[in-house]
Amino acid sequence: MDGSEPKIAAICISRKRGRRKKEVDSARLFPDWGIQGDAHSGRWKRQVSLLSAESVEKMRQRGLDLAPGSFAENILTEGLDLQSLKIGDLIRIGEAELEITQIGKECHNRCSIYEQAGDCIMPREGIFARVTRGGMIRKGDPLEVLRRVPRSAKNPVIEK
Repeated sequence: MDGSEPKIAAICISRKRGRRKKEVDSARLFPDWGIQGDAHSGRWKRQVSLLSAESVEKMRQRGLDLAPGSFAENILTEGLDLQSLKIGDLIRIGEAELEITQIGKECHNRCSIYEQAGDCIMPREGIFARVTRGGMIRKGDPLEVLRRVPRSAKNPVIEK
């Protein structure tokens, strides 16, 4: 990371789960629901997925042709150390706020993303959140991490 202000590098949505997402310039987030028009919206803890552009760049260096949304991430971040986040942390993005609910995930065996990209970094480096305050987000919007006392002492790395 070069020390510049953390920001949204890309916003991606898809109407079907387990697929590469398409990049859009902006999106509306609804509280306790997720991103309008995205398959992962709903009343559950993984309404929005985040992945760092730096993680995707590591995969590009392996020779993979990747675009925003290749790992089915909703928000591609730039300049933010996602691995330092903890469950319960809040992130302000544009007009919206997200609460981190899960770090990593169990991957499907050779899911379509793995087949298309040759690897899937979401299980290791993806972060999941629910929308606590809705609003519009746009590519280039700054990201601000708001720390919060965790609800419990445990901070699982990967959940099923």
